[in-house]
Amino acid sequence: MNRMSAGTLSPMRGLVRLAAGVMLALLAATAGAQQWPAKSVRLVVPFPAGGATDILGRIVAAEMSQAYGQSFVADNRGGAGGNIGAAEVAKSAPDGYTILMGTPGTQSMNQFLYSSMPYDTEHDFAPVSYVAMVPNVLAVSPSLGVKNVKELIDLARAKPGTVNVAFPGNGTSGHMAAELFKSMAKVELQMVPYKGSAPLIQDMLGGRIQMAIDNLPPYMPHIQSGKLLALAIGTKDPFAGLPGVPTIGATVQGFEASSWFVIMAPAKTPEAIVRSLSSEIDKSLKRPAMLDKLKTLGAVAVGGTPEQLGAFLVAETKKWREVIKASGAKLE
Repeated sequence: MNRMSAGTLSPMRGLVRLAAGVMLALLAATAGAQQWPAKSVRLVVPFPAGGATDILGRIVAAEMSQAYGQSFVADNRGGAGGNIGAAEVAKSAPDGYTILMGTPGTQSMNQFLYSSMPYDTEHDFAPVSYVAMVPNVLAVSPSLGVKNVKELIDLARAKPGTVNVAFPGNGTSGHMAAELFKSMAKVELQMVPYKGSAPLIQDMLGGRIQMAIDNLPPYMPHIQSGKLLALAIGTKDPFAGLPGVPTIGATVQGFEASSWFVIMAPAKTPEAIVRSLSSEIDKSLKRPAMLDKLKTLGAVAVGGTPEQLGAFLVAETKKWREVIKASGAKLE
């Protein structure tokens, strides 16, 4: 019988060791996913309570608490257009126990608006899941006396700077949508930033604010009750959640500005944890009860893989870089 030489056996031993190492790494990753979460998970909401980010964040937290049998707690950390909360997540340990409800501001716009950023938008996060798309609604107080976008534009042109438009914070999608509307409609509006949607809406209901461009969910009950009037929606096509309400683009040709909400983890979070969480969120977004809940709020479930979310964020970043450059908007 021929025997293998020591020179032949040595490379084979190396291959065996390499295969064993790969197998152990895969088993360790699988075990890590199975053990996670072993304690409460904090979902940082980088805006105050009462806005769309908060509403959707709490829905996701409740769904994941049920899916994993472990508490997912929504934690509001507002300020600086979402930068404070996002930075907290970016600097957290990449162990799956601190995650972010990301927005267009935190994940694409702010880096072009602020002179300095407390985190690196591109490199400090790992994409997990695209939760939902939310239209921006152009809502007005009935006391303004306009019934459609054309009447609003005519009023703003007749009385430059007298119509105020509010948004839930500098750097938010509502802020950029308002800037885009001003530019494309060629009107002069008085810009009024708020710290969140909840106080903004209260001032609209009280007649102190005339107009807002903001995420639809917190406005929906007031639109349905008739206390606020939805003039138009910011999506490219009419939105089923607001039947009969036209798009802004039907009057201001080419206008489109919607918002979106995504789950992000700190960079270098184990892939097994990212994929486990992404899969559970995706499953939850396909359940009829969840779909109905989001529809009632005026949100559209999306879902998908981390890779799909990553590609989407690249495209959105390119889009908003160009919009912000054209608008000249800057924040300190």
